[in-house]
Amino acid sequence: MIELKSRDEMDRIAAGGAIIGALYQEIRSHIKPGVSTGELDRFAEEFIRSHDGAEPAFKGLYGFPGTVCASINEEVVHGIPSDDRILKEGDILSLDTGVRLDGWCSDSAWTFPVGEPGTATARLLEVTEAALDAAIKVAVPGKHVGDIGHAVERTVKGTGFSIIRDLVGHGIGRKVHEQPQIPNRGRPGTGPALEEGMVLAIEPMIAIGTWRIRTMEDRWTMSTTDRRPSAHFEHTVGVTGDGPLILTRALGPAVEHGPALP
Repeated sequence: MIELKSRDEMDRIAAGGAIIGALYQEIRSHIKPGVSTGELDRFAEEFIRSHDGAEPAFKGLYGFPGTVCASINEEVVHGIPSDDRILKEGDILSLDTGVRLDGWCSDSAWTFPVGEPGTATARLLEVTEAALDAAIKVAVPGKHVGDIGHAVERTVKGTGFSIIRDLVGHGIGRKVHEQPQIPNRGRPGTGPALEEGMVLAIEPMIAIGTWRIRTMEDRWTMSTTDRRPSAHFEHTVGVTGDGPLILTRALGPAVEHGPALP
């Protein structure tokens, strides 16, 4: 069942979402060669909890041990943060986290370069972020879930990159994961109709090589089977009669490659 939210409830989700947006702006300067994903996880938890009443929504969710999912290079999602995972020059790091505030959840992911990315990975980040932007623009009443996936496909077509097929976005609200599922592929006019009051976590995941993934031995991390890099960008978005409302945007000016879209 799809739960519709009032504008006031969207504002409550946005209060937590702004914490994620601010976190991604703050953490950017800490993402550099020699830093461990365990250090970044501790920074993220402290940052989230420093806001009155805010809690990491992912920590303990389904048993996940971290505040952030920290996925390096070929790891698509759900990388477990660890002091043993040290970032290197040229890596890309996907951070995915959620905040629970006053009983409402928000969820956002961003992929950051570590130092100077190579040409192919820089292009991957550009295309994946553009796919998120395109998908958000069609999240309006009267469109369908299939229109969101089609917008991602339209953006990626011709780039040589692959859309990860086995992972999807989702509704969000009182729980991190609600209905409907939001695939990153689709046909216009198909799937559940988008209605005012829906809140969706839209999250394109794009790979340089194959779209096929596998679950690693830790039973959490999902990686591309050819071990080529992938990127992941996500915003929590409210569907309103005035257009899409990004609920995980940082308050204040955006930074380059930061979580606030133009």
